[in-house]
Amino acid sequence: MIFSLILRLTIWFLLTSDLSILNIIIGIAIAVLLPRSQVEKESIKEWIKVLGKLLIAIPQAYYEAIEIMIFPHPYEGLTLERVKPKRSRNLIFLDIFLITFTPKTIVLKYYKQGLFQIHRILRKKNS
Repeated sequence: MIFSLILRLTIWFLLTSDLSILNIIIGIAIAVLLPRSQVEKESIKEWIKVLGKLLIAIPQAYYEAIEIMIFPHPYEGLTLERVKPKRSRNLIFLDIFLITFTPKTIVLKYYKQGLFQIHRILRKKNS
């Protein structure tokens, strides 16, 4: 439950970009009031890995944005990536959020068979 609240607050703060007292109170209220899904047991180890990836994704997003402005990215491609096995819905959502957070990639579709369809912009054409 605590990880669910942390996830909701993190997404709230990333969306609003506002750490004022009023926004923190609103974020906590929304995180507590949103309905909960069925409880899925997730290991703390997996959550720590994902939160570590989130901390890496923020500077990576800035780097990619600058790279796109400096170097043209005229090509694009679609790839399918497999979801890690035995992933909970919360962690799958966070994986999709992290992929889409960076400017060069976006998840177009999640297949229930355990695949993400990802659109990428590329500097060079893949052969």
